[in-house]
Amino acid sequence: MTDQDPAPPEYKVYRSRKRPLSRGSDLDALRRRLSKVTGREPDEPREGKQRKAITPGRVLKWVALAVGGWLLLSLVLFLVSAQVEDGVSDDAKAALSKGGTMLGGTNILVLGSDARTGDSIDKSASGPSRADTIMLIHAGLGGVRKLSIPRDTRADIPGHGSTKINAAYALGGPALTIRTVENFLGNGVKINHLVEVDFKDFPAFIDSLGGITVDNKTRVCAPPFDNFWKGIHFKKGEIHLDGQRALGYARVRKNKCAPAEDDRARAARQQEVLRAIGAQAKSPGTFFRLPWVSWEAPKALKSDMKGPSLMGLFADMATGNSSDTDVLTGSCCDLEGDILVSAGDRSAAVDKLLHGN
Repeated sequence: MTDQDPAPPEYKVYRSRKRPLSRGSDLDALRRRLSKVTGREPDEPREGKQRKAITPGRVLKWVALAVGGWLLLSLVLFLVSAQVEDGVSDDAKAALSKGGTMLGGTNILVLGSDARTGDSIDKSASGPSRADTIMLIHAGLGGVRKLSIPRDTRADIPGHGSTKINAAYALGGPALTIRTVENFLGNGVKINHLVEVDFKDFPAFIDSLGGITVDNKTRVCAPPFDNFWKGIHFKKGEIHLDGQRALGYARVRKNKCAPAEDDRARAARQQEVLRAIGAQAKSPGTFFRLPWVSWEAPKALKSDMKGPSLMGLFADMATGNSSDTDVLTGSCCDLEGDILVSAGDRSAAVDKLLHGN
C-alpha cells in the first residue's frame, strides 16, 4: 500500500437489540414459538415427520364418521326418491282427515289394487280394479298396530248400497274406499294418510332388502293366476322369499292344500309379509344395503306423505312392535260368499288398533 492509496473505510458492528421485558433476541423468541408448535426443543434436530400412533379412540372416530356418511347418503337417497314419486289423487287427499302425527299417533290406510302393469298384468281380467289389500295401520312413536280387512267383507258403500268392501275401489277409487272404511269401522276412526302399494316396484324393494323370511302357517298350493304365476307352492314353516315370490305369497287367492281357507287367511299372509319386512329392516345385513333400500322403498308406494313422514312410517315399522297379526274376523259366509262382521267385533278391533287393548 502506497502513501497515495486511500485508507479503508471503517465498519461498525451492530447487535440485535433486546425488546423491553423480553428474554433474548427476536430470533430466540421465534425459536421458542416454533418449539411450542412442533413440540421440539429449539436446538433439537428434526429427524423427519413422525406419524401419530393408531389408537382405539382414533379408530372409533373414523368408524363413526364412515357410519354417519353412510346414513347421510341413505337419507338423501330416500328423500330424493320420495320426492320424485307420484302422489295420490286430489280426491283422495280431500277425503283424508286432518290431524295425527307420527309421534302422537296417526292412522294410515294401505291399499293394494289388482291393477298391474308389466309381466304380471292379468290380460284376461276386465272391468275396473278392485282393492286387493285393505289394511289400516296405527303408527306412533315406538309402536305399530295393524288391522287387515278382508276384501270379501260386506260393507255399506256410500251411494252404492251393501256389497263386498273391495268394490269401493272400483266404484270410486281410493277416495270412496277411505269413506267406506271409516263408515264401516265407525267408533271414531279417522284416516289421516293413504299409501297405495305399487305391485310393479314391490319386488325390487324386497330384493333390495335381500329378500324376507316369513313364517308360513299352512302349506300353500296355489293354481295359476294373473297370467304370471304358473302355480306356486310354499311349504309350511319358515321360508325365504325373493321379491317376486313375496308378491305371489301375499296375493295367493286359492289354496288347494287348505280348501277351507277364505280371504282372512290371505289377509294374514299379507300382514306376515309386512312383519317380515320390518324384521329384515332391523337385520345387520340391511345396514350395508341401506342406500339401495332407501332408493327402492318410496318407489314401491304412492302416498300423500312425503320424505320425512314416509321415513317416519318406515322407521316405526322397523323399530316398533309390529309382530301382532290382526285380521277383522266375522262369520263366513253368506250366500254370496261375503264375510259378515258384527258391530261388536268391529268395536273391539278398533279399540285394539287405536289403544292396544
